[in-house]
This record gives sequence, structure tokens and C-alpha cells, in this order.
Amino acid sequence: MLERTRSTERYARGLAAAVAAVAALVLAANAGPAGAGAAAVPDPGPDLRTTTPVEAAVR
Repeated sequence: MLERTRSTERYARGLAAAVAAVAALVLAANAGPAGAGAAAVPDPGPDLRTTTPVEAAVR
């Protein structure tokens, strides 16, 4: 027959599970492609939303 677990043991197991879950979430949030950084951000190219008239740009 199974013995009753003490409340201290249940608390310790729950705390360990919570710490493991938080650690997994932190690691998952920080996971990314290898070498992620400024080089991984694509170049947006020229800004095509300019308000300069075409005549002024040609001069």
C-alpha cells in the first residue's frame, strides 16, 4: 500500500517543478538561430516613403 506523502515533500516537489518550468521557459525565450545578432537582421533597403519631389531629387 502507498504511504501518504508529507506536505513538506509535496511542497518540495511542487517547488522543484516550478523552478524547472521557469528554467525551461527562460531557455526557450532565449533560444534563437546560431549567430543571431545584428547580422541576422535583413537590410531594409532604401526608404521609399520620401516626401521629396522628384524634380528636387534629379537636380
